[in-house]
Amino acid sequence: MKKTFLLPTVFAIAVLIFGTACTQKEQAKEPRKEAGIRGEELFKQHCFPCHPDGGNVINPQKTLHKKDREANGVKTAADIVGKMRNPGPGMTKFDEQTIPDADAKELAEYELKTFN
Repeated sequence: MKKTFLLPTVFAIAVLIFGTACTQKEQAKEPRKEAGIRGEELFKQHCFPCHPDGGNVINPQKTLHKKDREANGVKTAADIVGKMRNPGPGMTKFDEQTIPDADAKELAEYELKTFN
């Protein structure tokens, strides 16, 4: 009876371990392959609550749309990352521990492409 139970259990554990390892390797190989999708995910996670559809629920004059961004001196991805790192009143500060530089740049590029 124990042999009958042991073999399927060992097999299930092996499949679980192997499957997890393969998934982790696949993710490690292609994290930048879908940069636009990563930027969108980051935007939804960190920015969307205050900037739905590129707007601004705190300060309606400072939307993410090109016209307002540029009127407020934000023209490049580096400018957006700068605002994330050192925001003005009412905006949450996103330091490098919260959003690493590579992710911050992807998020900024997404904003530039999406809210033009």
